Amino acid sequence: MSVPREFERRFLVRSGVWQAAAAARAEIEQGYLSRAGDTTVRVRRIDAAATLAVKVRDAAPGRVELEYPIPVEHAEFLLSAVCERPPIRKIRHTVPYCGQLWSVDVFEGVNHGLVLAEIELADPGAAMVRPFWLGDEITDDPRFRNSSLFRRPFGEWGRAVSLVVGE
Repeated sequence: MSVPREFERRFLVRSGVWQAAAAARAEIEQGYLSRAGDTTVRVRRIDAAATLAVKVRDAAPGRVELEYPIPVEHAEFLLSAVCERPPIRKIRHTVPYCGQLWSVDVFEGVNHGLVLAEIELADPGAAMVRPFWLGDEITDDPRFRNSSLFRRPFGEWGRAVSLVVGE
């Protein structure tokens, strides 16, 4: 049986230079219905659309991502009445760079001040051109997973964390 997998790399963003190249933007609100071990169940509203996703980390490269459209009204109910914390809010900007599309997420609310960039690749060995405005890679740092930021928002980390984030 074949299931869809995602292969992404994530980075801190160290400057706002990317903004001049941003081609599109979307408002995202997302929350988590379940997070157990290596499996998360996420509800997300992007502008006027909504999805429900199941993501599973296993021994294979990348992770399984099963995502399904749901009515916006259902997503709004889940985000407001079922998810246990306020949802993650962010503005996602699509930024083309050297023939590849990057997503730059500017977090709001309890994660304000955090700016992350990610690229989805066709496979784990796919070539990537690294923009000059990227900072450290955080792909394998669990603190920066959206599901972790939902449980322990960036705004609660305190001054002990030394990061270079977006301007």
